[in-house]
Amino acid sequence: MVPFTSLHLDARKSMPLHRQLYAEIRSAVMSGRLAAGARLPSTRSLAGDLGVSRNTVAGAFDQLMAEGYLEGRVGAGTFVTDMGGGSVPARTVKDDGAVRLSVRGERMADSRISESTEVATARAFRPGVPALDAFPRELWARLSARAVRRARSEGLTYGAAAGSPVLRHAIADYLRAARGVRCSMEQVVVTSGSQQALDLAARVLLDAGETAWVEDPSYLGVRGAFQAAGVVCAPVALDAEGLSVADGEARAPEARMVYVSPSHQYPMGMTMSLGRRMALLEWARRRRAWIVEDDYDSEFRYAGRPLASLQGLDTADRVIYTGTFSKVLFPALRLGYMVAPEGVAAALASAKALVDRQSPGLDQALVAEFLAEGHFARHVRRMRGLYRERQEVLVSEARRELAGRLDVEPSEAGMHVIGWLRGGLDDREAARAALTAGVATTALSAYRVRARVGAGLVMGYACVGPRQIRQGVRRLAGALG
Repeated sequence: MVPFTSLHLDARKSMPLHRQLYAEIRSAVMSGRLAAGARLPSTRSLAGDLGVSRNTVAGAFDQLMAEGYLEGRVGAGTFVTDMGGGSVPARTVKDDGAVRLSVRGERMADSRISESTEVATARAFRPGVPALDAFPRELWARLSARAVRRARSEGLTYGAAAGSPVLRHAIADYLRAARGVRCSMEQVVVTSGSQQALDLAARVLLDAGETAWVEDPSYLGVRGAFQAAGVVCAPVALDAEGLSVADGEARAPEARMVYVSPSHQYPMGMTMSLGRRMALLEWARRRRAWIVEDDYDSEFRYAGRPLASLQGLDTADRVIYTGTFSKVLFPALRLGYMVAPEGVAAALASAKALVDRQSPGLDQALVAEFLAEGHFARHVRRMRGLYRERQEVLVSEARRELAGRLDVEPSEAGMHVIGWLRGGLDDREAARAALTAGVATTALSAYRVRARVGAGLVMGYACVGPRQIRQGVRRLAGALG
């Protein structure tokens, strides 16, 4: 029987353990380290040796058998298949079979933008997904067909890396009116979602080894983008007024950039006070540092008008404003935007051209029409009312079904709330139990680095209707015991 002391599984990786085990054994078979006819340990024995569940090992074995690498013999066990002529030729160069990545590649491979490994359709209570059930599909289809019919030859070939001038004009007009952003279309760069905007900002404006302040806790994707660019992320504490400038100066006085979500901090939900905004702008002016303002869901404020942007207060041209259509329209669209001082915008557009040349031209034309004809504003108003109703259902049901186990308080903005766990429950264990019960939440602790935050679940309510919300609360109640 073959010993398996060399197998290495890492629960911190985004790849599930059964896929890690599958990859390790497959590599050993393909490299010849596990010879044809070699007998493998039983699933029970190997699970005990590796410290994983028996189901994890069984899942890996089942996949390897389905693909022909292993075979089961009744009463004898599991063996490496003799592939005969189909086997991999012996290596002529010494090679341990391990993938060799660059330093940058290692950083990127170890980064993630979401704690969830789920890629299925929207379900309760998956954060960050809008109401796809309420999206005006028929209108979108008509506008799409019209955009294709109207497209001239130049609309079907390569376009400007910064984006369609028509869409950039429409974005600038919208941001000036709705968000108080001071900009012209020359300052707008269309991106493949806000994630690309974060990546471009880090790579264009900072050198590897330089430091950026990042809210703690914070959106996982920003740490991934910055670290992949070689930027050192300094976690900065939050309080009721938002990111603490004093804490940032104490922790990393040499920082050259700061990432903030001032209108609706993710995931904690607070709004940065005016005093704190002015202090941050003064720090950036004095240090000649950059502020990356992530305005990911500011349209959805339920008490009063949406707050004006931080960029609109900036008189020193230090703010890079980012936004996305993923939260307002639908994530698969993959269109976002950046607003930067004109010289910086040109550099960002050049970097965009190197990364993926341009964002899809027909999609840009379609979004431009959606904005120009007033459909976008009407859709936002409708979603604002819908999301308020869905949040009320979630809070009401949680208070009835989860009292004493999970406290869910209403929020004045956004597409998610935090459910605070009671009774000493661990939020990562609670999130795993919820997912087993068919409910997608995210552990609040997954977003923190140093911050001391209570045990909580980040719960999105935008993507599901009242019936699914009630079902989700009941399932979550069962999962939490």
